[in-house]
Amino acid sequence: MKLKKINTLLQSNLQRNGLEEPTPLQKGTFGIIKSGVDVVTFAPSEEGKTTAMVIAALQRIDRVIETDIATKVLIVVKSRKDIDELVELFQEYGRGMGVRVYPIYEHADIDDDKNQLSLGNDILIGTANRLNELFSGAGFDVNQLKMYIIDDVDEQLRNRLEPRLYRLSESIGKTQRVYFATEEVEQLDMFVDKTMTEDVLFYDFYDDEEEE
Repeated sequence: MKLKKINTLLQSNLQRNGLEEPTPLQKGTFGIIKSGVDVVTFAPSEEGKTTAMVIAALQRIDRVIETDIATKVLIVVKSRKDIDELVELFQEYGRGMGVRVYPIYEHADIDDDKNQLSLGNDILIGTANRLNELFSGAGFDVNQLKMYIIDDVDEQLRNRLEPRLYRLSESIGKTQRVYFATEEVEQLDMFVDKTMTEDVLFYDFYDDEEEE
């Protein structure tokens, strides 16, 4: 996939999976997210939103130090299905990069999750409910977090997960925040104002499409 200054191994993995050319969304967001600013992206799922998210996360990690324990990228999704989809994509697109991906599922043993995470991970994926359970206990290091991603933030806000998303945002402190949405919802503006920096950038795929 031809993206400016993309990790060469990531690029090879994408091409091996048949992704030779980026979608307009993937091309439009790659450099913006890579710059480290807070970003809100509006785009339909068929534009490769999930792949854009995985590419951004793998590129942001840069290099893996196996002795690191702290999570580098935290991703909040709607459901177990979304978790499984992301894990599969990270395995394929991150092949050979040494990236440690850990999914946490609802109703699993929370102590077992904490023990596993203490061994080290790079990307942590879970729902807002489960991540709040995990973060409520002591000993979770988020000081080295490089990126906090909320996928389908519009749907999650509509599903009344706003208090849990706020709580997560407050617990992780300062880091790059990247939100993906299909459409703008009433709660989103206030959520962005409270959780992102004033320099937040908005990438609206629908606007680009109209200009064409």
